Amino acid sequence: MPLPSQPLRKLGFLTIGLFDEADPRKGHESTLEIIQLGERLGFDSAWLRHRHLQYGISSPVAVLAAASQRTTRIELGTAVIPLGWENPLRLAEDLATVDILSGGRLNPGISVGPPMHYDQVKQALYPDTADAEDFGYDRVARLLDFVRGKPATDFSGVEGFEVFSDRVQPHAPGLGRRLWYGGGSLRSAQWAGEHAMNFLTSSVVKAEESEDFAEVQLSHVRAFRAHHPDGDRARVSQGLVVIPTDSASPEQRAKYEAYAEKRLPRTATPQGPARLMFAPDLVGTSAEIAERLYAHAAFREIDEVAFALPFTFEHDDYVQILTDIATRLGPALGWQASAQRA
Repeated sequence: MPLPSQPLRKLGFLTIGLFDEADPRKGHESTLEIIQLGERLGFDSAWLRHRHLQYGISSPVAVLAAASQRTTRIELGTAVIPLGWENPLRLAEDLATVDILSGGRLNPGISVGPPMHYDQVKQALYPDTADAEDFGYDRVARLLDFVRGKPATDFSGVEGFEVFSDRVQPHAPGLGRRLWYGGGSLRSAQWAGEHAMNFLTSSVVKAEESEDFAEVQLSHVRAFRAHHPDGDRARVSQGLVVIPTDSASPEQRAKYEAYAEKRLPRTATPQGPARLMFAPDLVGTSAEIAERLYAHAAFREIDEVAFALPFTFEHDDYVQILTDIATRLGPALGWQASAQRA
């Protein structure tokens, strides 16, 4: 086994928050309970995926507002909010509000690009400006400016009995340093570094210079840090699907292995016109997964992770997986729960 270059410093998890259309509250409550469990287990962060017009969390900022009132320590993130669906000014207000409510624990992750199935949804989303909307990096720059306190208007002062600000209110000090960009290409990694963001690299990347997933991801990590003012100290979090089986029942192990096997063929070669590379899901004992991670070129250069929970499992499965990650896999990677570090 290759020796780890450094102990894992921050351990997080990511969930999609699926729900049944006939009973959506149950699924949302399950997500909140999983976040509370994560805090009790000592995880450093909990992250929510984002799904529009599907049966997953469509408003992670709203769910994290609720989570902020049920937890006291764990950091709360989004991985990621696709900005093509958002107005940067309004989103900046929502993010700042939740950050204030959480006591400065919000870690918003964002990405760019047109909304999924844009031709089918654009008339509902942007009926008057569909063909004029800019879904590039300028949209991120606007959000960064608003969150970091730059003026949003040239008007401020008192009008009648009302007082107006020229910047987003509430202003959340420190939130601008906790913005993350979710990127899967060299260009995105470089852009995020140049704009002093943090960088989320996940289980999907573009095969640009290589068809080896770990090598591609490593090139993104290095490109990001090469263009970030903090250099090698710039924050990168790696997200892979990780399913430890230490305390799983035989039925759970069989389900997990079948899930990973079904998804394995897509990891063999780049997929589609964008040449997307998918990382294989890591299923096995914590010792087996740790060995595979230590051999992963990109993992060896980071000290933060947000392991992704599979999409379609049951609540009890997530409890088992998170418990094994916190009590077995994390320690095998050199991580200590927050209570142990205090």
